[in-house]
Amino acid sequence: MSGIVVVAENGKGRYQQAITAGQHQLIADEPASMGGADAGPAPFDFIMSGLGACTSMTLRMYAERKGLALTRVSVALSHEKVEIGGVTRDRINRSITLEGELSDDQRQRLLEIANKCPVHRALSQSMVLACELTTR
Repeated sequence: MSGIVVVAENGKGRYQQAITAGQHQLIADEPASMGGADAGPAPFDFIMSGLGACTSMTLRMYAERKGLALTRVSVALSHEKVEIGGVTRDRINRSITLEGELSDDQRQRLLEIANKCPVHRALSQSMVLACELTTR
């Protein structure tokens, strides 16, 4: 289970946000083309980063458990809007590069495992997003 993440405007830019995730401090911003200062990744970049990191970590854990000769994992992701059945949807394209002496069967199994990482599962299902408003 993840800890609490706090996101708040930091006053340093039109859209710039300070993110606190446990002991980690991050910055989010919109690119200049969207009116931001591009001081940090955009929100969808963080979604893709989480998916990419989870995919890579899940593959590493599986390879270690099974003793596979996986020497390196790299995940490249991009986001686009697509029309599916007349409805515009968000799509994340994920390209996984596996390095090491792996058989075709092992590579296929690793692809199956990649699609079972917790973030992939959460994003590919209908998530429940709860929201409450606090005023001061």
